[in-house]
Amino acid sequence: MAASSVIYQRELTLSPDEFIDVLKRSSLAERRPVDEFERIEDMLQNANLIITARVDGKLIGVSRALTDFAFCTYLSDLAVDENYQKKGIGAKLIYETKKHAIKAKLILLAAPKAVNYYPKTGMTSFSHCFLLDDINDMKLKD
Repeated sequence: MAASSVIYQRELTLSPDEFIDVLKRSSLAERRPVDEFERIEDMLQNANLIITARVDGKLIGVSRALTDFAFCTYLSDLAVDENYQKKGIGAKLIYETKKHAIKAKLILLAAPKAVNYYPKTGMTSFSHCFLLDDINDMKLKD
């Protein structure tokens, strides 16, 4: 596969079936609700920056992000089919995502298997990230 045979483009919509398929062909399905079709539909509908990588029309990689295009872009999903990994496709998806939101900082939470990957793309690691998964965990003070 020549690098030039991969087509990168912004897509306004992506079918849930196609998205689930590429998640399963990458290692990301382990941490995504691939068995909850409606939730996947919501994830895609509410993302406002989707970059795809296709070979002969087949989705082999995707970057799904939420951005204000001015200050921050949250790269929620970066998935590349395992058969196409280590060919620069993930880095190119990150580049294309950043290019579409050039003024915004690109932020992501790394999957455990990918922690060592992102510094290779030029991204800086930060230790001060916080996560609230369940509203019942919220501690409110008067």
